[in-house]
Amino acid sequence: MTANRARPSRRIPAVWMRGGTSKGLFFRSDVLPSDPAERDALILRALGSPDPYGTQIDGLGGATSSTSKAVIVGPSSRPDCDLDYRFGHVSIQSPLIDYSGNCGNLTSAVGPFAIAEGLVAPLEGVTEVRIWQANIGKRILARVPVRDGLPLETGDFRLDGIPWSGAAIELSFLDPGGSAEAPLLPTGHELDTLEIPGLGRIEATLINAGNPTVLVRAADLGLTGRELPAQIGADQALLERCERIRAHAAVTMGLGDTPDAVSRSRPATPKLAFVAPATDSVDTRGEPIPAERIDLLARILSMGRPHHAFTGTGAVALAVAAAMPGTLVNAMTPWAGQSGVHHCRLGHPSGTLEVGAEVIADANGWQVPRAILRRTARRLMEGVVLVPE
Repeated sequence: MTANRARPSRRIPAVWMRGGTSKGLFFRSDVLPSDPAERDALILRALGSPDPYGTQIDGLGGATSSTSKAVIVGPSSRPDCDLDYRFGHVSIQSPLIDYSGNCGNLTSAVGPFAIAEGLVAPLEGVTEVRIWQANIGKRILARVPVRDGLPLETGDFRLDGIPWSGAAIELSFLDPGGSAEAPLLPTGHELDTLEIPGLGRIEATLINAGNPTVLVRAADLGLTGRELPAQIGADQALLERCERIRAHAAVTMGLGDTPDAVSRSRPATPKLAFVAPATDSVDTRGEPIPAERIDLLARILSMGRPHHAFTGTGAVALAVAAAMPGTLVNAMTPWAGQSGVHHCRLGHPSGTLEVGAEVIADANGWQVPRAILRRTARRLMEGVVLVPE
């Protein structure tokens, strides 16, 4: 009788990092298999997916849309960038990694990761890291605070949704409007009316800035915009309605052939957010958010579930739409009917978030030179992730 032998696990260098209000597993591109199928199988197993129990208990994933993510970073072949960065949103229960969009929160950790890994030479004070976001084909400039040659993590910048302060990292999303998949306004309209079978008509602003995003009024869903994630997540009928709207909007935006195909194979984008005019609300801590501190109330879904705060790229899309007359978002803001440079203050479940966007009109239509937001990031663990052969 042959004795059983333990098969060794693969040891893959990796870093577990928080960026903004998300966490993810960061890899250098040169440590992963070159074959995409083999690479994705490794990442899925490292995170603990697919898990029919929905816990990712046999992996590093945290069983939420904000903690089941992977990032791949390597030197860029482009002369105008230092890094190529690819983001994968890892499905928890399905053997699927969605590379269709970007994670604005984890983008804030890309620069610090690259500096610590020796991919970018540090400059004392602030190091500017030029990032090529390979998923959507866009440039991002990260200004990373550095001390003694390493990314600075401690500071006095407070990011709602994170219990500790940190060092602010400024992200400039350069020309974030449009992509190879779809233009800034995929339908050419600031406001569309969607025909949803079984639901009827609903107005939406369909925009591709930061990530493809579907924006609807909270009131059109029977909501106030003050709802907290636990309340939204417990309403399965609401989540199903939102997914039907998202999937049909994706087809209208040219991002899928059928709503069923979108729901099955493209869960990460477009994101769906619902917005409401500024009014007094409370966050998940029970802390008040006075209406005078914000310009809009906003909630967003990620991978079919309510986000505990607000996605970074969703904030970019919302700020761009808010600065664009004719959108349903702009109509709710203090500067309704005006374009230009605006700093949009969002009230979300964990507090508030400010994001700046510049929107101008020229002979070619709407242009978005840049959008800017600030996040914090921290290296949580470094070493090797063990993946069973």
